[in-house]
Amino acid sequence: MSTEQGSNSRESLRQAALTYHEVPRPGKLEIRATKPLANGRDLSLAYSPGVAEACLEIKEDGTNASRYTARGNLVAVVSNGTAVLGLGNIGALASKPVMEGKAVLFKKFAGIDCFDIEVNEPDPEKLADIVCALEPTFGAINLEDIKAPDCFVVEKICRERMNIPVFHDDQHGTAIVVGAAATNALHVAGKDWADIKVVSTGGGAAGIACLNMLLKLGVKRENVWLCDIHGLVYEGRAEDMNPQKAAYAQPSDKRALDEVIDGADLFLGLSGPGVLKPEQVARMAPKPIIFALANPTPEIMPDEAREVVPDAIIATGRSDFPNQVNNVLCFPFIFRGALDVGATTINDEMKIACIEGIAALARATTSAEAAAAYQGEKLTFGAEYLIPKPFDPRLSATVSTAVAKAAMDSGVATRPIEELEAYREKLRSSVFKSALLMRPVFDAARTASRRIVFAEGEDERVLRAAQAVLEETTEQPILIGRPEVIEHRCNRAGLKIRPGTDFHVVNPENDPRYRDYWGSYHQIMARRGVTPDLARAIMRTNTTAIGAVMVQRDEADSLICGTFGEYNWHLNYVSQVLGNTELRPHGALSLMILEDGPLFLADTHIHATPSPEQIAEATIGAARHVKRFGLTPVVALCGRSQFGNQETESAQRLRAAIDILDSRPRDFAYEGEMNIDTALDPELRERAFPDSRIKGTANILIFANADAASGVRNILKMKGGGLEVGPILMGMGNRAHIVTPSITARGLLNMAAIAGTPVAHYG
Repeated sequence: MSTEQGSNSRESLRQAALTYHEVPRPGKLEIRATKPLANGRDLSLAYSPGVAEACLEIKEDGTNASRYTARGNLVAVVSNGTAVLGLGNIGALASKPVMEGKAVLFKKFAGIDCFDIEVNEPDPEKLADIVCALEPTFGAINLEDIKAPDCFVVEKICRERMNIPVFHDDQHGTAIVVGAAATNALHVAGKDWADIKVVSTGGGAAGIACLNMLLKLGVKRENVWLCDIHGLVYEGRAEDMNPQKAAYAQPSDKRALDEVIDGADLFLGLSGPGVLKPEQVARMAPKPIIFALANPTPEIMPDEAREVVPDAIIATGRSDFPNQVNNVLCFPFIFRGALDVGATTINDEMKIACIEGIAALARATTSAEAAAAYQGEKLTFGAEYLIPKPFDPRLSATVSTAVAKAAMDSGVATRPIEELEAYREKLRSSVFKSALLMRPVFDAARTASRRIVFAEGEDERVLRAAQAVLEETTEQPILIGRPEVIEHRCNRAGLKIRPGTDFHVVNPENDPRYRDYWGSYHQIMARRGVTPDLARAIMRTNTTAIGAVMVQRDEADSLICGTFGEYNWHLNYVSQVLGNTELRPHGALSLMILEDGPLFLADTHIHATPSPEQIAEATIGAARHVKRFGLTPVVALCGRSQFGNQETESAQRLRAAIDILDSRPRDFAYEGEMNIDTALDPELRERAFPDSRIKGTANILIFANADAASGVRNILKMKGGGLEVGPILMGMGNRAHIVTPSITARGLLNMAAIAGTPVAHYG
């Protein structure tokens, strides 16, 4: 890249960053009410006189503040702007965008509400007084970007005087993530804490905190060599010393980094660019671990280090290299666990639990969501993948639960959690929106070990889903695909599962059952124009047809297909092979998980213009499926007409469907025809039709044509933030489900759980 191109690129990034902060409204935060304030009664509850009741409860018992106010989920990010990362002492006001950004990360990654507080106070003791005075407002304090050694003073005073967690992220967040990365780096290098020599550059807050943590993990104090801008920290040195540095002073006549780097197993750099030279890397121990964490330019560039030591294990603070040491892996989740148990502090036990949780996640299989967020990167545990990525959704449940348990075990929790596993599931549900709603389905699926065949077995989403199926259910996945391709893609994705060992594979190119399969297909289709040659060709190329034949032959219990291609194409083969007088597709049901709860839509795919009988069938099937989720079905048949006010063709079909439903007793509530807003707004429905048979908000919407159902489905998904589970193919006795190409690995796992439910659970 030329100098001019580089300049243009930087200017483009600068403008993009400024626009991001300015448009559509300045800043990155807003405040939203969590309770309705729509009428006089709401006002009397939210403020005078009702608010007095909450005040008196808190006056009686201070712990009630977490029950009646936001305090139990509220963190303050406090800074005086004296040591902003990469910018230095820019002052409190200029630091505000950074602190706002930190607050956004709290909310995004852990659901924690946060206020950023920038204070014009350089004196550390006065700053500590200000922070301590904020204790009634917040459940925890995150100190940020305060220069050393002032940060040590502020944190010490606050921790001693405050009865809530106080955490200086620049120190302890960095130390935790370094600890997790180093734990796994030693694992890769085959080294032990007690045996390694550590050489560190940077005597600031982060550097000292990292060394303190390494000692707690097992590094011997005599094996730590600390250097700063003046050289080695040695006994008797007077220049630029403080108690924190002095704790690492070595009794040595050596004076420079170059003199102490020989034989070092771990270089820990929190200093500046170019501090570590390639020739020094060459003199380190075999398989050296190099954490060059200076930003934006590290102490040594990874390619320079690998030129002299190809097997060096390297981490930086940058996102464009593997192993980014990023505090966002830590601080949202350590605060989440601390807040949820009402911890009075964040102690060493909680920090080490955080380290162990982060490190263990990297050694486990990478999540599908992280793989999607970091496409093109190899996320397999090893020298280039020591710690998980920030967008790995498992961090919250894994790390926060470990921290909460450590807080309880160490005696600093004021609100212990009785059921840790339920707490873990709650955190999972906050990340995976489908988790809580899908729990009854997964529980039912665990009662039987059903065989689920995936037609597109070479797709990475299917492979990730298959691994999750093996981990989370008792189902047996069967994948259709070429074994060598499946194995290669499992390796590339960092998956532990292997074809033939963990799951069965049907190879369309070479399977001993090929003759039986095409014979079965020909027998079914012989009077529908399919010749033996065509049957043979289909069984070599059409994985959906292969999977359907397997279910028909009782070699699998259910088929999942549709990760690519057109829905009706797959439906054609499913209907041909598995349809009969009792089993026939009569609707596709999509579950949309929205911010205010679930909403089921039908029929989204099967019948373009369903007859009254087909609408009634879809209604009955939808109600039956909704019960599987532990919900009470409330059905609204929706169209342009509202309770007979129009004589359109669709209104007539909907009314005829109501007559069919009325022809025999039903075990669910239904009503129609009506507009969508009438279905979802009980007050509006009461005004339009006071004698309605349904009460409350409808949770199933049945439409008179697929265009309407599919349109609502896609609008809710793309613009309403809805997460889809489905489509669920109704009428086939759970023998087949056809998904859509936009489905994720998590979506496939959900569909596998639905397919894995025994037919008896269909009601």
